[in-house]
Amino acid sequence: MYSTDLAEVYEMVYRSRGKDWAAEAEAVADLARGHAPDADSLLDVACGTAAHLGPFGKLFTTAEGLEIAAPMRELALRRRPGLTIHEGDMRDFDLGRTYSVVTCMFCAIGYLGSIEEMRSAIASMSRHLEPGGVLVVEPWWFPEQFSEGFVAGDLAREGDRTVARISHSTLQGRATRMEVRFLVGEPGGIRTFTEIDVLTLFTREEYESAFRDAGCSVAYRPGDPTGRGLFVGVKEGGR
Repeated sequence: MYSTDLAEVYEMVYRSRGKDWAAEAEAVADLARGHAPDADSLLDVACGTAAHLGPFGKLFTTAEGLEIAAPMRELALRRRPGLTIHEGDMRDFDLGRTYSVVTCMFCAIGYLGSIEEMRSAIASMSRHLEPGGVLVVEPWWFPEQFSEGFVAGDLAREGDRTVARISHSTLQGRATRMEVRFLVGEPGGIRTFTEIDVLTLFTREEYESAFRDAGCSVAYRPGDPTGRGLFVGVKEGGR
């Protein structure tokens, strides 16, 4: 998952779609402070290249990340020096502290392969919340939203680099299997690589049950930031 090749072009491809990580971070911060007005610390789980974490750092006194993939983590620290990014697995991590807000953005939760793994991740995130703290999770698609054979394509150009991305989705058990092929053109030549992404199609009810069993209230907000909506939970024990 997440090779060095992908890490290098990841943000470029999504910028070409109009993705605005800074605006999304600001919206999430506003949403969280609607529940916890004094929130001043945040942990971004599965933070990837820190495209959200960087902006979060301007919105919270403390903003840290957690990332399992070394290529993503290393690139994040190279592009955004000074960030604190912990190496860890969202299914079972212990950073020895709690935060006002914990986020898991851009469908990263979907990479977990079973309901048990997803529930473990939600429980681990909840354990890192202060009482009254806010958990924000952006899901992958629900099963009823899956489209067999879906094809997506992108063409991104920045500076002297051009990247083409095309993906094809099929159903694998209860997961989306995406074969994603990249063509990268640079002054030194043209190269290709392929990534296989498998994202589980958890149901809305499965997410909501995981939140409640982890000690959080939960509400689902459809729509933004990417059409899949957000689950927002508040940890028990707040005022």
